[in-house]
Amino acid sequence: MARDVFHQQVKNALIKDGWIITNDPLTIRISEVIKVQIDLAAENTIAAERDAEKIAVEIKSFITGSDINEFHTALGQYLNYRQALEEYETDRIIYLAVPNETY
Repeated sequence: MARDVFHQQVKNALIKDGWIITNDPLTIRISEVIKVQIDLAAENTIAAERDAEKIAVEIKSFITGSDINEFHTALGQYLNYRQALEEYETDRIIYLAVPNETY
């Protein structure tokens, strides 16, 4: 699995913010032949009396020549991963990490 240019920076930012990286990458097997791999999974305990918050983060660098092509790829992956999480890891929220300029 090829990592995006900003993978380590996003991972470091999550750790600095108190998140515990639980999977790098998070693999969800949909069937015997189909699986998806989301770049990172993390957990963060909000307070002692509350459940842990769980997230998945897909990282996109947007450094190729075509921003619109990268946008379509990122959106497609995000939608596929969101659907997989809704079915297999319902307690996890998906996020898309992009550079500030892209946002």
